[in-house]
Amino acid sequence: MQSMDREAAETLALRALGWLVGQDDLLPVFLGSTGAGLDSLAAGARDPVFLASVLDFLLMDDAWVMACADGIGCAYPALATARAALPGAAPHWT
Repeated sequence: MQSMDREAAETLALRALGWLVGQDDLLPVFLGSTGAGLDSLAAGARDPVFLASVLDFLLMDDAWVMACADGIGCAYPALATARAALPGAAPHWT
């Protein structure tokens, strides 16, 4: 896996958050699983830990990864690479 600097990772995670906000069926699942509210999304967009949680959520399902990556125009592995550059323990699925 290639590495990504933190600024690039935050930018990609912010783009993923923007995509997620536009998904009427998936956004409520994210909000319910994280306990975040619509009012906290703007503040979360400035928090690297929150941005990491966005990527953690999307990385739970390959279909979400592919849809998000296609939607924001990045390679599928980029979301996992960005997650690895953000704070907190990235989940290992091995």
